[in-house]
Order: sequence, then structure tokens, then C-alpha cells
Amino acid sequence: MINFKNIQTEIDASYLYQILAEHEEDPNIVNVFRQMSEIEKGHATAFMKINNLDPANMPPPSVRARVLNKIGKLLGYDFILGVLMDTEKNISLSVINSRKNVNADRSLSDTAHVTILQNIAANHPSVSGNYLARFEKRHRSVGGNALRAAVLGGNDGLVSNFSLVMGIAGAASGQSTILFTGLAGLLAGALSMALGEWISVTSSKELYENQMQLELEELENNPEGEQWELALIYQSKGIPEEQAQKMAKDIISNKELAHEVLIKEELGINKEDLEGSAMEAAVASFILFAVGAVIPVIPFFFVGGFRAIILSSIFSGFGLFLIGASITLFTGKSIWHSGFRQVIFGLAAAAITFGIGRLIGASVLG
Repeated sequence: MINFKNIQTEIDASYLYQILAEHEEDPNIVNVFRQMSEIEKGHATAFMKINNLDPANMPPPSVRARVLNKIGKLLGYDFILGVLMDTEKNISLSVINSRKNVNADRSLSDTAHVTILQNIAANHPSVSGNYLARFEKRHRSVGGNALRAAVLGGNDGLVSNFSLVMGIAGAASGQSTILFTGLAGLLAGALSMALGEWISVTSSKELYENQMQLELEELENNPEGEQWELALIYQSKGIPEEQAQKMAKDIISNKELAHEVLIKEELGINKEDLEGSAMEAAVASFILFAVGAVIPVIPFFFVGGFRAIILSSIFSGFGLFLIGASITLFTGKSIWHSGFRQVIFGLAAAAITFGIGRLIGASVLG
């Protein structure tokens, strides 16, 4: 049986890496992206040959990949890197399944992202370790995180407020009561999300800054001890003792470099991780939650009663489907499967709260 999904996954990865190459300014990283595109294209060709298909008739990029390209134009192409991380996991699984189906003896290492980068670095000295470090930093820090936050924030707002509105609608028929409750739920939820995000980012930064200050004091008061610890860290990574000690000595001789290396090696902290703004994160959380939470409330601005409940359910169902479809940008699953799954879960939650409101609402409201 031909697994067209495996082939399409490889084609999409090749397409997206080529898109990144076309919009990258650094020629060294352009070289990385282009070669990774060729590697993924080679995988697609191999899959087609295994399944007795003509590589000359290779399918075009999927709708999902083209949508990601459109989003990249709006949000910046760095965002695609994070999505490709998920795609690479799917590629690895595809290769494993293909090998099992045809009993082929192939190495899986060429599907691993780290191995690909190592091979490129080994064959092309112009791509230095510094460039690869920058590439990895961007790969970790941007990518799909912003879009994931948008999807999850909107989903939280929509599901929670839809359930709240339906619960009150089950207990009371007054349009103004339901509208007021929905708006109150929107504001309360959005403010809670914003405050929680602000506290999370702020407390994390304060903790890291405190640990970094302690590390700096240790470096100033006991440089020999820090040099010894750093050498042991390198030895634990498999570096010979003599070489590890020399590396540690060279690093400790430069106080600024030593501090940066020590906080990374001992504490696992990258300075770039502290650059995010707590206020920006809070505002973004507020907006994302509010966008989702306002959807089930909209009909109650204009109508009331059963008609408003039906319209709210339709609006919310449509919003839930869009959220489920958006999730497929990361999972690669069927849009219809993910979309309707989200609709079913969201409507089920709202139906439960509506039923509870109907059962106990009269006694609660007097």
C-alpha cells in the first residue's frame, strides 16, 4: 500500500526549507537551508521509487505548506523553523514505517536534524560553528511558538466563555444577564491570563537573574574552583581531561566570556531567553483570550432567547473548527478530523454546562 502522506511530508519539508533559503540574508545559513531542502527532496524521491512511482511526477506542496508560507509572509519566515521541527519528527516516523514495510536496511541518522547539520558542517567548512549556533538559537526561540500561543489562547477563551455563556443561558433567559455574564467572563479570563503570563515571565527572569548574579560572584571570588567545575563539565561530555582543562583555562581568562559559558553550562540559561518583555506577553495573552471569548457573546448583543443560543453555538462551532484546523499546521493531521474533533469537544463542554444550568439554575438564581 502506497503511503502518500510520507511522500507529501518530505515534499513539504523540502518546499519550506527552500522558502527559508529564499528569504534568508546570511549566505552561510542560506547554504544550510538549501542543502536541507535537497536532503528532504531526496527522501521524497526515494519514497516514490520504493513505491514504484515516477519521481518526475512528484506532487506539488500541500495546501498546509502553502498556508504556512502565507503565514510566514505575515509573521516573518523565522516562524516556519518551529513548524519544521515538528515536521522533522514526522519525517523520522515516516522513514521508520517505510523501512518496516519494505524491510529495507537504511540508516535513520539522515532524518535527524542534528545529524543533518553535522553533515553539512563537516562537508562545508564555510558554515562555521558560530553560524550553526545562531541557526539553532533561532530554531529554538522562534518558530511556531507565537502561532501556538495564538491558537491555544484563542481556544481557551472560546471554550471557557462559550461554556460559561451556555451555563447561564440554561439557567436564565434574560438577554442582558447572559450578555453581562459573557462580557464579565471575557474580562475576568483575559485579565487572569494576562496576569498569569506577566507573573510567569517576570518570576522566571528574576530567578535567572539571581542565579546569574550568584554565578558572577562565585567567578570573582573563586575563579580556580569555577575553572575546575567547567573542566569537569567538559570531561563529562567526553572531552579528554587535558583538553578539557585547557579549554576551561582559556575561557576563565576572559571574565565576560567565562560568565556567559558558566551560566549556560552550569545553569542551562541562555541570555537570549531573558530578552522577552513581561508586559508584551501579558498584553498578547489578554488579546488572544479576548478574541476567542468574544465569539460566543456576539449574538447576545443583538438578539436573545433560543435564537441567540443557536447563533452563539453556530459562531462558536465555526470558531472551534478554525482552531482545530489551525492545529493541523503543527500536527500535519487532516483538517476535517482536527476541526470536527475540536467542535465536538467544545460543544460537549457547552452542552454539559447548559444542562447543569438548566437543572440547578432556578434554585441558584432564586
